[in-house]
Amino acid sequence: MNTQPVLVVGAGLAGCEAAWQLLRRGIAVELMDIKPAARTPAHHADGFAELVCSNSLRADSITNAVGLLKEEMRRLHSLIMEAADATRLPAGGALAVDREGFSAYVTEKLKSHPLLTFVSGELTELPEERPTVIATGPLTTSPLFEAISRRFGREHLSFFDAAAPIVTFESIDLGKAFFQSRYDKGTPDYINCPMDEPQYRAFREALIAAEEAELHGFEDAAVFEGCMPIEVMARRGEDTMRFGPLKPVGLTDPRTGSEPYAVVQLRQDDAAKTLYNLVGFQTHLKFPEQRRVFRMIPGLEQAEFSRYGVMHRNTYLYSPALLDDTYRCRPQPNLWFAGQMTGVEGYVESASSGLLAGINLAHSLQGRPAFRPGPLTAIGALAGYVSTPGERDFQPMNVNFGILAPPDFKFKKKRDKNELLAARALAALETAAAEL
Repeated sequence: MNTQPVLVVGAGLAGCEAAWQLLRRGIAVELMDIKPAARTPAHHADGFAELVCSNSLRADSITNAVGLLKEEMRRLHSLIMEAADATRLPAGGALAVDREGFSAYVTEKLKSHPLLTFVSGELTELPEERPTVIATGPLTTSPLFEAISRRFGREHLSFFDAAAPIVTFESIDLGKAFFQSRYDKGTPDYINCPMDEPQYRAFREALIAAEEAELHGFEDAAVFEGCMPIEVMARRGEDTMRFGPLKPVGLTDPRTGSEPYAVVQLRQDDAAKTLYNLVGFQTHLKFPEQRRVFRMIPGLEQAEFSRYGVMHRNTYLYSPALLDDTYRCRPQPNLWFAGQMTGVEGYVESASSGLLAGINLAHSLQGRPAFRPGPLTAIGALAGYVSTPGERDFQPMNVNFGILAPPDFKFKKKRDKNELLAARALAALETAAAEL
């Protein structure tokens, strides 16, 4: 039996949630954070669980995937959800919180617990034997980044500079788009959205004129050639995109029997084939602008975005090679990771990973079976997304219904579908959590 307190590194949402789940199960915790002695460029206050960007935890209805995730977390006794509900502000259908009150609630709840010790300091080496949760976020300090690199190899860490939008398969109009691989080599794995010349020129002009998102002080504004935003590419010349990600060479539009003027390709993004990403469409446009402009692409007029494109500095693990679906490190079983560094994206998603990591570390110490909610639930599907091995372009992901196990029922409307998926998820969670 472990006699030394479990070490949780990082007092953001993921680390605080992990610590709380351990404390609830009688496990002593040493919570370490560089604040208040030091801060990353993202942080401005000294308390735990600081919300560095928006004060919104997004939609609260269970017909929205993040709303479902929040309800699952409530049922698993989440501290982050308890704090959010206690400090919520009027925000229509969203869950917004008093930023300072939220942080103060979490800080007080943890610091007042008799089994918690807080240490302000920086971890520079990974513990060898001590059970540990690393939840230091996308701006993990250089010494810890180097320690993780030395332990697991630099190939398991990536700098995330940009990502393209992802849309749901069911929202793509295959009356206009078509499956084909270039020159018909291999299997027809790509969805192709053909453009004629007037459509291409109108699309380029819309890209050039679209409004970009603001850069925050802790984001990296540099444009890297390997992940150039599509709007920057559009500005570089009339045909730059046509010689890049929109090149039509080797593709034939079955409606015309000829090569299109330009083609936007979409590539499968998940094993269930429910999500497709826009190849080469890294972007820093504001989300409403992405929705407006990218719906000009033939076949995507009604596209549903499960993730919008983003561009910022981020450090994250190549989790499919390192983590299992409890966020446990396969090469070092006494080590768990949680938060955005695992490849989950967003406040709620980060906290959910900490919740699952904390429960399972406690179970490991107590000789209990691992808690795996499974792919029918939002929390389990998200853990499955970041941990499933395979050849894919792994990038951070918000929770969305596209990553849950596909529906095994019939439905007429999207809202009906989401309600049924949510009901199925909560029933599955109740069954999985019966032994907790």
